[in-house]
Amino acid sequence: MMATRFDPFRELDRFAQAVRSESLRGMPMDLYRQDDRYVLSVDLPGIDPGSVDIDVDGQLLTIRAERTLRGTDGVQWLTREREGGSFLRQLSLGQGIDTDGITAHYENGVLNVIIPVSEKAKPRRIEVQSGSSASLSAAEDRQDAEAVNA
Repeated sequence: MMATRFDPFRELDRFAQAVRSESLRGMPMDLYRQDDRYVLSVDLPGIDPGSVDIDVDGQLLTIRAERTLRGTDGVQWLTREREGGSFLRQLSLGQGIDTDGITAHYENGVLNVIIPVSEKAKPRRIEVQSGSSASLSAAEDRQDAEAVNA
């Protein structure tokens, strides 16, 4: 007979992964960048739009939703695969996001969250000047601006 070792931390981690994957299946998402915005699409079929709550705390975007299933009184279920209850997804937005400009729209069971890129994070073109007088005048303009702002 072989002795087996029980590792409670390994079992806890296995349980946590199962719970995580279960909740992700209930709220699958796509995220892509299009021009100067990110588009987050989350599948939420059967969700009442009034139950969807989206908030931003610092750089953390949180989406909560509630799906209420039909009552069980007088019903004999043959199969029941749709999950009811609360769903939660959190995303770290990182830097360069205009959190004040985030908008959301729910249609046909899909929640679309538009996350704009901040002006500071957008690529910009810097004009190259030539000649020594151009670089001196630009440096003088900067010094004048710094003196005014001081």
